[in-house]
Amino acid sequence: MPRTVDAVVVGSGVNGLVAAAELAKEGWSVALVERNDRLGGFLATEERTVPGFLHDTYASWHPLFVSGAAYAALGEDLHRHGLEYRNTDGFVTGTVTDDGRAVLVHRDAGITVEAFGHAEDRAAYLAMLRRFLDNADAIGGVLGGDPRSPRVLRSIAKLLRRERFTGTEAWLRAALTSGRSYCHSTFRGDEADLLWVPWLLHAGLSPDHAGGGLLVPVLAASLHGFGVPVVAGGARNFVRAFEALLGDMGVDVRTGQPVERLLVTGGRVTGVISGGETIHARRAVLASVTPTALYGELLPQDVPLPPAVRGQARRYRYGRAAMQIHVALSAPPGWHDDRLAGVPLLHLSDGSASTGIACAEAEAGLLPRRPTVVVGQQYVLDPSRVPRGTAALWIQLQEVPYAPAGDAAGELDVTGGWTKALTEGYVDRVLARVARHAADLPGKVLGWDALTPSDLAAYNPNAVAGDPYGGSAELDQSLLWRPLPSAPRHATPVPGLWHIGSSTHPGPGLGGGSGHLAAQQLIRGARRRGRR
Repeated sequence: MPRTVDAVVVGSGVNGLVAAAELAKEGWSVALVERNDRLGGFLATEERTVPGFLHDTYASWHPLFVSGAAYAALGEDLHRHGLEYRNTDGFVTGTVTDDGRAVLVHRDAGITVEAFGHAEDRAAYLAMLRRFLDNADAIGGVLGGDPRSPRVLRSIAKLLRRERFTGTEAWLRAALTSGRSYCHSTFRGDEADLLWVPWLLHAGLSPDHAGGGLLVPVLAASLHGFGVPVVAGGARNFVRAFEALLGDMGVDVRTGQPVERLLVTGGRVTGVISGGETIHARRAVLASVTPTALYGELLPQDVPLPPAVRGQARRYRYGRAAMQIHVALSAPPGWHDDRLAGVPLLHLSDGSASTGIACAEAEAGLLPRRPTVVVGQQYVLDPSRVPRGTAALWIQLQEVPYAPAGDAAGELDVTGGWTKALTEGYVDRVLARVARHAADLPGKVLGWDALTPSDLAAYNPNAVAGDPYGGSAELDQSLLWRPLPSAPRHATPVPGLWHIGSSTHPGPGLGGGSGHLAAQQLIRGARRRGRR
């Protein structure tokens, strides 16, 4: 007999997990369907290099989650089921330039600005943080709420009351400004640019994309306030806590079962066909997929839609590809600056100068000559991940072409795409860039493993062309227009069908925002109908 539940959730990344848990907590019967053999999407921990070394295969850092509404709703339950975080009250991040200069961020903003070269920049940085924190609830309501709901209008009204028209206009101007321009117009020195412009890559932007000017204070305040928490024992324990919670609440979890199509009855989505089996949904189907997949593959083509929707879904833009490198070391790297040994997350970059060039090269289809290298040292926070006395590096590259057309340095043969030889050559370039600042690194490497853009796309169909963020996060494809201008809400134009995931508002990251927003809208709607 076909299974019937209140809601079916398609996809078990962070947004699918959050949506399933919040609906089940409300008393809904839920089925969670995942194409892969395990839950979690881009959340996994594996021994990818040498036995005994635990690497977070994909995503690792959780400041967005612990500062978000999904954690407020589910955090206590997840901790009861084993979730633990490791964090620091010291240095959380920093940037190392090509000439060896290290600029670091301490949880204490006062300590951070002591290293700034200009007194006016110290004052401007602290003022930037104060101004954001004074308006964090209103700005968070705009960035994290449904952009077309009355709740967001209340957040805008709150911002107008506090900041008046001039101050609110300044925030709008920042939202239309690039990170490079914001830092150059706000600060005399380069410290803020070095520290925060590379972080824009984690939001799917480049130094010259609009929106970066608003994200610079958002990112700075978030990391000063919440640090860089990682899950004790690896990201897999985050997924395990969700699995235990979902099991306790009776969620029907199905892995290794891709959804072939959505079931439509009388113009309404009423379930899914998965593994040849029908799962009916009384109230809703929530699909954590891209617009390309939702409107081009899963939804039958004869379902009526507003005329522009399918065309916009076909033209939905994906961003730069990414690459992960995991390195097992016999001992911690001997950084030229001793402070770096205790910093969990570093960027090797000259700020907007080199990161802007690397982004342009990748977007032109070239392997960057000097990529921005994100170096994670999770073992600093969680020593249990590596054998005693050893170390591991989590390296992320966010300026990589999916189908390389050439090498900006003119050294690597890109014929045939991401071949074994090309992967090894590019890994050598990246590790040599790290070794500029830790000369003993080559002699300590026990093993490495790389995931190319092709690997990311093969594992997760939402990573179209190796883009781990579910689509370009440029301003014209964000906020009011994400995922599509003609279908911008989590409630799609088709009754019963809800769209969640990083392709939808509020965009990429581990916050679980879209899963939370959609679940809460469904819950509020059901409560209103119950009262009536």
